[in-house]
Amino acid sequence: MLPRKRASEDGVVLEKQNDTVASSSSSSIKKHRIESTVTNNNREIIGANNSNHYINIASSSSSSADVPIMAVGDANPPDIDEDLHSRQLAVYGRETMRRLFASDVLVSGMQGLGAEIAKNLILAGVKSVTLHDEGKVELWDLSSNFVFSENDFGKNRALASIQKLQELNNAVVITTLTTELTKELLSDFQVVVFTDIRFETAIEFDDYCHSHQPPIAFIKADVRGLFGSVFCDFGPQFTVFDVDGEEPHTGIIASISNDNPALVSCVDDERLEFQDGDLVVFSEVHGMTELNDGKPRKIKNARPYSFTLEEDTTNLGTYEKGGIVTQVKQPKVLNFKPLREALKDPGDFLLSDFSKFDRPPLLHLAFQALDRFWSEFGRFPVAGSEEDAQKLISVTCGINDSLGDGRVEDINPKLLRLLAFGARAVLNPMAAMFGGIVGQEVVKACSGKFHPLFQFFYFDSIESLPAEPLDTSDFRPLGSRYDAQISVFGSKLQKKLEDAKIFMVGSGALGCEFLKNIALMGVSCGDEGKLTITDDDVIEKSNLSRQFLFRDWNIGQAKSTVAASAAVSINPCLNIEALQNRVSPESENVFTDTFWENLTVVINALDNVNARLYVDQRCLYFQKPLLESGTLGAKCNTQMVIPHLTENYGASRDPPEKQAPMCTVHSFPHNIDHCLTWARSEFEGLLEKTPAEVNAYLSNPGEYSTAMINAGDAQARDNLERVLECLDTEKCETFQDCITWARLKFEDYFADRMKQLIYTFPEDAATSTGAPFWSAPKRFPHPLQFSAFDPAHLQFVMAAALLRAETFGIPVPDWVKNPKMLAEAVEKVIVPDFQPKKNAKIVTDEKATSLTTASIDDAAVINDLIVKIERSRQNLPSGFRMKPIQFEKDDDTNYHMDLIAGLANMRARNYSIPEVDKLKAKFIAGRIIPAIATSTAMATGIVCLELYKVLDGGHKLEDYRNTFANLALPLFSMAEPVPPKVIKHRDMSWTVWDRWIVKDNPTLRELLQWLKDKGLNAYSISCGSCLLYNSMFPRHRDRMDKKMVDLAREVAKIELPPYRRHLDVVVACEDDEDNDIDIPLISIYFR
Repeated sequence: MLPRKRASEDGVVLEKQNDTVASSSSSSIKKHRIESTVTNNNREIIGANNSNHYINIASSSSSSADVPIMAVGDANPPDIDEDLHSRQLAVYGRETMRRLFASDVLVSGMQGLGAEIAKNLILAGVKSVTLHDEGKVELWDLSSNFVFSENDFGKNRALASIQKLQELNNAVVITTLTTELTKELLSDFQVVVFTDIRFETAIEFDDYCHSHQPPIAFIKADVRGLFGSVFCDFGPQFTVFDVDGEEPHTGIIASISNDNPALVSCVDDERLEFQDGDLVVFSEVHGMTELNDGKPRKIKNARPYSFTLEEDTTNLGTYEKGGIVTQVKQPKVLNFKPLREALKDPGDFLLSDFSKFDRPPLLHLAFQALDRFWSEFGRFPVAGSEEDAQKLISVTCGINDSLGDGRVEDINPKLLRLLAFGARAVLNPMAAMFGGIVGQEVVKACSGKFHPLFQFFYFDSIESLPAEPLDTSDFRPLGSRYDAQISVFGSKLQKKLEDAKIFMVGSGALGCEFLKNIALMGVSCGDEGKLTITDDDVIEKSNLSRQFLFRDWNIGQAKSTVAASAAVSINPCLNIEALQNRVSPESENVFTDTFWENLTVVINALDNVNARLYVDQRCLYFQKPLLESGTLGAKCNTQMVIPHLTENYGASRDPPEKQAPMCTVHSFPHNIDHCLTWARSEFEGLLEKTPAEVNAYLSNPGEYSTAMINAGDAQARDNLERVLECLDTEKCETFQDCITWARLKFEDYFADRMKQLIYTFPEDAATSTGAPFWSAPKRFPHPLQFSAFDPAHLQFVMAAALLRAETFGIPVPDWVKNPKMLAEAVEKVIVPDFQPKKNAKIVTDEKATSLTTASIDDAAVINDLIVKIERSRQNLPSGFRMKPIQFEKDDDTNYHMDLIAGLANMRARNYSIPEVDKLKAKFIAGRIIPAIATSTAMATGIVCLELYKVLDGGHKLEDYRNTFANLALPLFSMAEPVPPKVIKHRDMSWTVWDRWIVKDNPTLRELLQWLKDKGLNAYSISCGSCLLYNSMFPRHRDRMDKKMVDLAREVAKIELPPYRRHLDVVVACEDDEDNDIDIPLISIYFR
């Protein structure tokens, strides 16, 4: 057990309770490497090089050395490493992360599922993970556990796991238990997870956990072949603080009626996301100010832009203007039943596939029957043994018959037979999927974040089995590391896996999980197999919390190379080639036609839509299966793109994200997102684009000036004005100049511009229709008065001055970070009085795409600016260049986010918008995609269950599954993919998957005749963006006897490299009744 505190005269003493605690100590080797471990009484702890986890006490043993001991309690959890956990923080928030950092978790059973759960928890950053297993590593385990190798055979599973798991996160204390558990040992943990436990023991342990004060969260999970189950019991009263993890919804009020009940209408800027029964609070309401009391109020009749308030507002003040309505998220209390009761009365099961709505009650019985089989025979059923299968069926029937009215009508012997055959096997894809699900349930138990699984979840993927029936002999073990997998799928499919030629695009979070799965499954591990991975990115610190094949000593190295090496360490038989090429039209000389034609399947592990669409088009063109997946926080989706069976990825698109109008962002913001968008834009303009313009001018003044004169527009004038500012009017030579520039920028942005806006549009201004100009969603601004005593004001000036100095190459004095000295320097700046412009033009048109307006004087102004800039250039030192700064969100020492947060928050103050801290600013301005290890692991597990089907090759559309899941709810929605649209003509039919091939290098006339023979009259043929033939143009008839390839070269100027054997043309056709017929792409082979 973990050491406990007890009181003594001298303070707090740690009791070790008969176990020795040890840790690695710091040394000169890589800091995450484990140096030494000490084992005693079957308990081992490998600790973190983190002083937050350890204290030294004087030892009473014969050794005089201080012994590092794990500190217990959650009074002072370690600070959150925001560089490491930024993507996870975007999902959980600080409070949840702090609760995780204070949580101790037990994972019992270190086969594949236990290893996956432990991996996800260690990456998440719980305080400690204790690994328990009494068994030894055997060949069978190598099918599912990524931390084992052949060198571990005969070792205790927990002890063999600890070193590689510790490398995932050195801040987590990892311990082992290798002897039989007793229920009293469970009291040291907030959560206990069991992956290999009999029901009798589970009931005993769960009873103890359920009645313990405080309750200990109990999770039982099993994966048996292609079947899995999870049971959760978080105690008699478990409080969920945030049921879905979504930000509270808000709306901008347009009107509130004096009625009973009151009707609240909101502006149509964005649809309301409220639901009937939600609680909301009001703020900033003018007139009906009684609603601003902060009291939560219930709503009903929720509509896209209105709702009814369950309150009588007849006697309240009359609504005048303004107001924000915000959803109040309510805690939810769940009453879990202990396992003993839940087995008899399971309640509603969590469904994953509505085509199997009757499956969970049967699996509920089947898993109990499997447990009784073990109790009776001391083993699981043997794969391929019909006798054992019949015994399991018989036991299930017996349990079912004892249920009386609650019995299951259809026992489904075929399904039970499949469960019996695979009962002993832990398959990697199932372990990955359930490792993600269970890992997330542990996080919920530790933090109260997200809605727990309540209480049973059952799943099967029997569709992954080979389409053809298997002979009993096919299940026999071969003495290989894949024997567990062979016991489920047979040796023939195993051979197909090993000989597969896979192309995986991306080796980040999804890619690391896929590589681990592929290596354990034996995919591309045979003599004929090959896995090609490519990723043009390098490893960053923020990757390490999810991309588990990387370590901190890999930062800066190529992702694909490091990931490939790590995958080979999991399975040395993996035939893998790692490339650093971006998959795009520019790399088609690398990923040639021959490369694509030789592939078996493509797996996308990408993080952007454009790359996905390109790979989708390539797979469509070469008719290759594409396994697609993606994650967003706790959500994930998978899509199977199977030639001729399903629609392709690009067949359906998400609607584009709504962009705020430019005038809103620049002059009329009404939320912090607008402020941060503006701040990011200003950062890039001031520190990247303007210095780059200066350098472009200085590199070739004559050419640059000529280009600006020829452009002669408002944009050219604006560029030249910014160049002149840097080289003359706002040129910085000393750091004091940089402070002056920063202080004047503050005045310009947050005082003068606001004063000008108010001058142009006073608070009582009206629109052309007579309506108040400053009506919702517009917020009336207020200028800021700079104060050196305001830390936010001073922080803005410091960040701006530091970055300005960097662009000019000016040394930064040490005193700049001393607030008093910085304030003194700022006070020296002379700030001119503001004089409003009477004819200032402020863009209010929401459709405007530019803030710069053209003028008839642009040409004259441009010539004048060029003369002034040239005069300024003469005064520059030889070789002078500015240093453009590219925004980098993940370096907290570079002051980039300090400036952006400062810009956004000062602007928020102008408009009375709530400010955000630097971390929240980073999420929004840095466009950080929320990501956690659990949803990534689950997505890749689900995809690899589909990979079995693809590589088997004989499955029908109804066998495949697309998935959407949200671990926060939790929600699992699996459905058959959508088939492709079929086009018919005469006796022919085709889909988007078809491509017509014409060989023997035809002429235009021959191609037209080839189509005519199919009843198709071609009237237009194009190649790329160029028209090769149109029946309306008489001169195109002169091209009839030219080869199509020659036409492409001469007319379309197409370059055909040596590796290209064909060209593609798009043909527009009509049938004999002049109806347009959409035909496939035509490939003309000329070599």
